[in-house]
Amino acid sequence: MEIKRVLVDTDIYIEFLKGDKNVNNILSSADFIAFSVISVGEILSGFKISGNEKKYLKELDEFLYSPRLEIYDIDSETSEFYAKIYGELRVAGNPIPTNDIWIAALALQHGIKLLTNDSHFKKVSGIFLV
Repeated sequence: MEIKRVLVDTDIYIEFLKGDKNVNNILSSADFIAFSVISVGEILSGFKISGNEKKYLKELDEFLYSPRLEIYDIDSETSEFYAKIYGELRVAGNPIPTNDIWIAALALQHGIKLLTNDSHFKKVSGIFLV
């Protein structure tokens, strides 16, 4: 499967670090890779407790400074998508983690496919998953 534009979820970055061949193939063939500030925060939090923060920070810097990568930030439009997703999930009784609602909101806002292994994203209507 060839993916041209993809938003990378936090779990996929971890798989990338582990050398997952499928993830590496998808990312190497993508023309555009997006990463959310939410994922950056989650990853940095993990680094703080890892005991090997300096090594991981160097690897993250190399990943983030790829010319094909853009970091998506949250703005007022993202907040509108967040509120819609949150409301729909709450009414349906299908909550997912708050950070993942923000990541889903960014994917919907930018009309980009989300590359993730987290199946709870399937509960978000309108999102395209890889």
